[in-house]
Amino acid sequence: MLRIVLFLVLIALAAAGAAWVADQPGDLVLTAGGFRASTTLPRFVFLLGLFAAAVVLVWSILTTIWRTPGRLRRRSHEKRHARGRHAITHGLLAIGHGDTALARRHAETARRHAPNDPLALLLHAQSAQLEGNRDEAQRAFRAMAEREDTRLLGLRGLFIEAQRADDAVGAVMIAEEAIKLSPSSTWASHAVLGFRCARGDWSGALAILDSNLSAGLIDKPAYRRQRGVLLTARALELQTMDRDVARESVMEAIKLAPTLVPAAVLAAKFESEAHQVRRAMKLVEAAWLANPHPDLAEAYAHVKLGDSARQRLQRVETLAAKTPADKAGHVEGQLALARAAIDASEFSRARAVLAPYVNDPTQRVALLMAEIERTEHGDGGRARAWTLARGACAPRSGLDRRRLCQRSLAPGFPGHRPPRRLPVADAGREPSFRQGRLDRILGLRGSHAGGPAAETGDGACE
Repeated sequence: MLRIVLFLVLIALAAAGAAWVADQPGDLVLTAGGFRASTTLPRFVFLLGLFAAAVVLVWSILTTIWRTPGRLRRRSHEKRHARGRHAITHGLLAIGHGDTALARRHAETARRHAPNDPLALLLHAQSAQLEGNRDEAQRAFRAMAEREDTRLLGLRGLFIEAQRADDAVGAVMIAEEAIKLSPSSTWASHAVLGFRCARGDWSGALAILDSNLSAGLIDKPAYRRQRGVLLTARALELQTMDRDVARESVMEAIKLAPTLVPAAVLAAKFESEAHQVRRAMKLVEAAWLANPHPDLAEAYAHVKLGDSARQRLQRVETLAAKTPADKAGHVEGQLALARAAIDASEFSRARAVLAPYVNDPTQRVALLMAEIERTEHGDGGRARAWTLARGACAPRSGLDRRRLCQRSLAPGFPGHRPPRRLPVADAGREPSFRQGRLDRILGLRGSHAGGPAAETGDGACE
């Protein structure tokens, strides 16, 4: 409505101006040398308007002619870009449903029509990966890594290719370069953290963890838990070489993660050696209430050096009483009690404790029953029956599957049993058996910086 009113006002003003010009008397005379022209004012205004319109028309024609080649080039470029985008879209869809030939065809089309499009480079690299052409995929990812806008994506692709080639050193170098470009890169920080853990570089791993917290990759509770895990791992490694640093590390770890089983066991060991028995018992009890675990029971039993087997049994009874039948972890308390009873040669007590579980035994129950038969009566036949016929076919309990410590968290502790020896391909040495579980606690997945991870079959000790 406002535009209509404004249009009518402009028409009225133009009409008024034309009427005013038409009413003006007199003539206009133009002389130039011997040339002389005379006309009225209205006619002059009309001719001036025609001349201005002609100038505008000629200028428009010339401008159109001048700009026509550029417009044609832009239109051609837009058509090529549209074809390239179409090829990229359908190529990514082909990669999604695994059509190698179609993905490759669309990748070639995208390279012709949109060679500088980042998504065209990505499509080319992924189609090469789908075909299994690693050399072509690496060339594509290197081209992406040389561009400013796709550098991080190219490094990610090169990292994956290095993992597939089992090039641990190359993978971690790529990940470290990615961290320099983007400290908030989750995959790079996880890769470097896993590699440093595999190498036993606990100081470097702690530095990465601090960087992850600063970049907002993890929250404060996760940071405290993971820092506690790393400090415990460092303490376990240093306990035979630098006991002061090991003690300092594990004491900080137990403050950060008081329910972490390895930290509680090792801290209790140090406190016990310092004759701080009550403090050691409190550390184990706090972890036990959150997560009953056989290593905690063993540490609790041996918290006072020099005690007899019956004294250890009494202490384990106190610990098992903290997990009554209506609470989770009751079974673990009963198994710890049976273990202590066997060590004290109170076989009837051990049988009574295990009686509710022998009808449907787990592997641990079967092995305890086999030990009772063999130790009490010397009956190797019944012991083999429990071990082979029942124990081999019995289901595993949760702790059977995920015992992080396996009585080896505190070497030199009474009852210590050495860990299994597991190889790790990318470490170049025989690392601690704890590495696989450490990755799970830290939230890492897959191998360390591209190397195959050690498969332990056990889960993390929460």
